[in-house]
Amino acid sequence: QVQLVESGGGSVQPGGSLRLSCSVTGFSLDDAAIGWFRQVPGKEREWVSCISSSDSSTRYADSVKGRFAISRDKAKSTVYLRMNRLEREDTAVYYCAADDGAWGSCRIRSVNYDYWGQGTQVTVSS
Repeated sequence: QVQLVESGGGSVQPGGSLRLSCSVTGFSLDDAAIGWFRQVPGKEREWVSCISSSDSSTRYADSVKGRFAISRDKAKSTVYLRMNRLEREDTAVYYCAADDGAWGSCRIRSVNYDYWGQGTQVTVSS
């Protein structure tokens, strides 16, 4: 059974850091790209970052480039999203998702992701 579980969310002051984890079961990270998305109530889900299944190549939304870093530990079946220099605008529920149909670079559209976690809240506030 495919399952993704996020953890690591919380409250942090502007300028602070958090590391989110996405633990996956039921498939190998060699077989699916993993993406991180975020959503604020009343707004569409926004793609944040992704990491490919084949060569661990990464992509970032412009809004987080240079501040966030995605990585994976295949032995632990876990993907991480390190978030530095957090801003109030980063406040959202963060979701990880799996795309088992990507070839080469990971994809950024949420419709390509078939499996989703339950989400973890990140709040950036002073």
